[in-house]
Amino acid sequence: MITEQNISTVIGSTAVGPEGKLGTVGEVYLDDQTGRPEWATVRTGLFGTKEAFVPLADATLSGGELRLPYDKDKVKNSPHHDVEGHLSPSEEADLYRYYGLGGGQQVADAVGTARGPELVDTDRSNAHGTVGHDTSGPTTDKAMTRSEERLAVGTQRVESGVARLRKYVVTENVTETVPVSREEVRVEREPITDANIGNAMDGPAISEEEHEVVLHAERPVVAKEAVPVERVRLDVDTVTDTETVSDTVRKEQIEFDGDDTTRRTTR
Repeated sequence: MITEQNISTVIGSTAVGPEGKLGTVGEVYLDDQTGRPEWATVRTGLFGTKEAFVPLADATLSGGELRLPYDKDKVKNSPHHDVEGHLSPSEEADLYRYYGLGGGQQVADAVGTARGPELVDTDRSNAHGTVGHDTSGPTTDKAMTRSEERLAVGTQRVESGVARLRKYVVTENVTETVPVSREEVRVEREPITDANIGNAMDGPAISEEEHEVVLHAERPVVAKEAVPVERVRLDVDTVTDTETVSDTVRKEQIEFDGDDTTRRTTR
């Protein structure tokens, strides 16, 4: 059971439903008549940017977790109301009806004659005694807690583009120079000597005769073959840049109301 004594532990705790984490508890609202904790807000959505009301009637606190009998969709889709100040009776009646609780009709009948639950001063739950009186609700001690919101900035990985390799065929002219050789005829004449007179007298003395030589020449020959020349792959490098994000945050301010004779500042 959630009481005034453990409100400070509830605020900032992790809200957990039957299927897991629901969000972080932001504020606790007290019943204006009884002073008992009646509602809590749970921060849901990306970075906890949304707050939804949940009833504390069936909630339990254990190990820094506020355990609730509602799943995430139930909490996230609850009626949206302003989380600052207090709940009007009609707003509280909407929440009672949504969560199927019996107090909805009683609150609806009281519209116009009573105020709904009001945002708790988180310092009401500390154990310093009841030496002061909170005019907006139950008694409290001498101190008041000031709270403020902080930005929780993170990153999300998304697709930013696609890169691909595509292979296609092109044709180009290649010119190469290759040496070629050929045979040419050269006529040689040699005088008759004792060494070659035998060959000279080998045939008839006078006759007709032909003698031929086959000539050879080289010509260029082109052949093609496909050979691997390189491997191409896609690699990904991570480049870190900085981006500036901004949002609005709320913070509480505490003002002093009194004359100079009662005011004394201590640090």
